Amino acid sequence: MAERNRRTVRDLRRGNRARVLQRLYFDGPLSRQELGPVTGLSSGSISNVVTELAAEGLLEEAGVVDSDGGRPRTLLRVAPDGGLLVGIDIGETRVRVELFDLSLTELARTERLLAQHGYDVERIVAHVRTGVADVLRDAGADPRRLLGIGIGVPGIIERDGPEGPDGTRGAVVHGQTIGWRAVPFEQLLREAVDVPPEVPLFIDNGAKTLGQAEMWFGGGRGAGAAAIALIGSGVGACVDHGDILDEDRTSLALEWGHTTVQLRGRRCRCGSIGCLEAYAGAEALRERWREAGGPLPEDADDETALAALLAAAYPGRRGTPDPVALALLDETAECLGAALADLVNLFLPERILIGGWAGLLLGPRLLPEIRRYANEYALSHAAARTTIEMGRLGPDAVTVGAATLPLADFLTRGGSRPDPGGSGTPPRTAVEAVRERHRTWVT
Repeated sequence: MAERNRRTVRDLRRGNRARVLQRLYFDGPLSRQELGPVTGLSSGSISNVVTELAAEGLLEEAGVVDSDGGRPRTLLRVAPDGGLLVGIDIGETRVRVELFDLSLTELARTERLLAQHGYDVERIVAHVRTGVADVLRDAGADPRRLLGIGIGVPGIIERDGPEGPDGTRGAVVHGQTIGWRAVPFEQLLREAVDVPPEVPLFIDNGAKTLGQAEMWFGGGRGAGAAAIALIGSGVGACVDHGDILDEDRTSLALEWGHTTVQLRGRRCRCGSIGCLEAYAGAEALRERWREAGGPLPEDADDETALAALLAAAYPGRRGTPDPVALALLDETAECLGAALADLVNLFLPERILIGGWAGLLLGPRLLPEIRRYANEYALSHAAARTTIEMGRLGPDAVTVGAATLPLADFLTRGGSRPDPGGSGTPPRTAVEAVRERHRTWVT
């Protein structure tokens, strides 16, 4: 009974710390007086928690404000230097590694191109190992200050993989389109990356990390339900329901790129036929443009090819649009619109956001047509409730989202440091600095 009571008191204390940290992170800076109503805690509990967190270097003062007839009130915020986070995007064209402080201000970054060697697992693990070492070195950062490493990857994530040498189970990645079949990725990274053993790894689908970034800081903020599309060399999506501080919030990664948009259509790299990705992914657009006679070098990568296709279709005032390029892009817009209509009909989102590096290139040109086709294919009542916009966080959104995985865990644990052997499974459940950083991507 005594052990049960001790555990209950500890959990209550951690919960109180989590409430204060989360509110200050997402809504701060706030005064002690403002924290009471938004957290539901008494003034005494607020005082105790704030004193603890400030003593641990997790809170700092952020100025004072006048009160009505009383003493000025001190504003509090989460201290940016309270810890370090690493976000990693295992993308279709490169591995991007970024180091952040707690405010998600970038401290260092590095990239490794994948075009030459593709998705060889050992090479990607090596890229992650050297990338993490590089950003820590470049920022002069102590690895012991790391709160966790988040990684966004293509494919389906299985949480309980086979036991590793230390007896723990890690995330396994099933990435059919990149040739990964039951890759014990977390175990491989744990053995390779040179960080303290208590630093947790958090591995999730890249579209889902993009979605979390947009829900926290971008175009999804404040939406009760949103769908976020990631369009790169491949295509994916996620659907989020619930407020960012809602314990019942859910986030679901979807293999949206492998829904059928054309019966007996083009062969997709997954092996099926007629998939959305076979029409709207940048890799497929490169092949379709080459098949149509588009002037492309034989070794042109996806980014070069997509830029050439857009330049041919929209050459500017002095050029003549290429009708073949325009027709190809119109078909792409229709496929995307029809597939977005499926998301509208199935999930009834308030907002749909388009992101990913290829989405950011295609969207400004195709968005009006994508909206038109989505309205034609979706149920009218559901479509009328949904807006389709561009994502707001730019090309770094997956990396920022990956960094939110350990950040969410840290906030949920009330600011306590990672435990040795802790799980890297993301919890179900700040920031003006991030929105300011990515302001130029707001359309």
